[in-house]
Amino acid sequence: MNPGTIAPEGRVVSFIDMGTNSIRLLVVRLNPNHSYTILSRQKQQVRLGDGEFEEDEITPEAMERAVVVCKKFTDLARTFNSEEFVAVATSAAREASNQNELLQRIRHEAGLDIRVISGREEARLIYLGVASGTHLGTQMGFFIDIGGGSTEIAVGNARDYLYLDSFRLGAIRLANQYFPPDETGPVSSDRYRKVQQHIKNAIIHSLPRIKAHAIDCAIGSSGTILNLAEIAHKALHPSAPASDLTLSYKDLKKVIELLSSLPLEQRKKVPGINPERADIIIAGSAVLDTFMKELSLDRISVTSRGLQDGLLADYLSRMDSFPLLGELSSRQRSVLQLGRSCGINESHARTVTSLVLEMFDSAKHLGIHQFGDQTRELLEYATFLHDIGSFISYTNHHAHSYYIIRNSELLGFNQQEVTFMANLARFHRKKAPKKKDPEIAGFDSRERDMLRMLATFIRLGESLDRSHAALIQHVRFVRVERETVHLEIVARGDCQLEIWGIENERKAFEKVFGRTLAFSMIDSQSGG
Repeated sequence: MNPGTIAPEGRVVSFIDMGTNSIRLLVVRLNPNHSYTILSRQKQQVRLGDGEFEEDEITPEAMERAVVVCKKFTDLARTFNSEEFVAVATSAAREASNQNELLQRIRHEAGLDIRVISGREEARLIYLGVASGTHLGTQMGFFIDIGGGSTEIAVGNARDYLYLDSFRLGAIRLANQYFPPDETGPVSSDRYRKVQQHIKNAIIHSLPRIKAHAIDCAIGSSGTILNLAEIAHKALHPSAPASDLTLSYKDLKKVIELLSSLPLEQRKKVPGINPERADIIIAGSAVLDTFMKELSLDRISVTSRGLQDGLLADYLSRMDSFPLLGELSSRQRSVLQLGRSCGINESHARTVTSLVLEMFDSAKHLGIHQFGDQTRELLEYATFLHDIGSFISYTNHHAHSYYIIRNSELLGFNQQEVTFMANLARFHRKKAPKKKDPEIAGFDSRERDMLRMLATFIRLGESLDRSHAALIQHVRFVRVERETVHLEIVARGDCQLEIWGIENERKAFEKVFGRTLAFSMIDSQSGG
């Protein structure tokens, strides 16, 4: 079935990624309002590539594990009434001489058709999955995903990739080649160097093409890189906050040294490690080590997004009913997606956002504040989502808004930014923020002052669309005096509710800005 229109009740599509190490399932409901809802994410390790790469043949045991998991996953997806399956297989299936036997068994026993994709197509989908959930801005990124059988890389910006490549360098493949199962002791520096030399020889022709681009940042996906970052955090920096994982090259070298010094059984007990990866993680870390060294990368950001998310993004990009996918940034897409999935009143949200930004800009012009473009951007998104808590209940919806924003997967934002936006929504009504409020306990004095000022703009903006009829067309601060700030409001028709709303916010404004608020009304229909 080709992507097309969506019925009023939505449509459920399932995406399956059969990798060399694990099989992943993503079940998504596509909604008629151009949003989607993730219904289930599952992952099961199958080690499809175990013992394959010497003989280019998937073993009967590994094949059986893969068939069983595919059947379980398709059965699970059908409980969500999945109408369509998009399934791909990567390195292990790509190179297996008995590929047809595997695909036929899965088709017969699980009712699933799997498409085997090339290394470059895998790299494209990984880039799409990661870039669509990363705030790149104008930066050029280097993307790397270390799988079980292969490593995919891409160079690209927020809009498109400029270079793709795939290498037969996977954690399972290299572990099978250099770390036999019967050798479970520490890894010598000599053996590790041999692995690195093998990797360097494999990537040597690609390096000049990567270096031809001015790379501003690096982003790593895959279980190997995620686990290395988790080990670095828990073993080297246990007291640091766990959000927004990044991995420095310096920490990577320390982690490799630690892991290599231990026999397998002790390696499984290292803080942060996934014990199921203990036998392959040194091989995988050598790939990252070599790339970071050769490209002079000081650090790499780490994401849980990858091929599966790329399958979804690729699918949506081909749908007529998701026209905004390519036109919006990752931040804009994730905010719009969250708002629509919770059924916000989009017209009211856009009206209030427009008014709030007009106040922010005019206040800055008059010197009322000195906040920059990054702050303005967070204010814009928080204002758009400020009423999202009504999805749970209108009563205390500001508190529900805080909870939803704080706990949603808003792509392209770091945890600090998400927390700040959640608090802006939290304080758009009822009481103003106070230093003792637990939600802002981690804020410094500058952040608390910023929160109070910006929340006041949202409170005013909300009051200016109290009737939800977009009667206020424009608003701006026009003059600042020693004791008074003057606000000019351009309206159409009877806006008494909005006038009462502004009057109710005068005291809060004075408390935050230290000046009284005076306002004048201009009727756009009469011109005066």
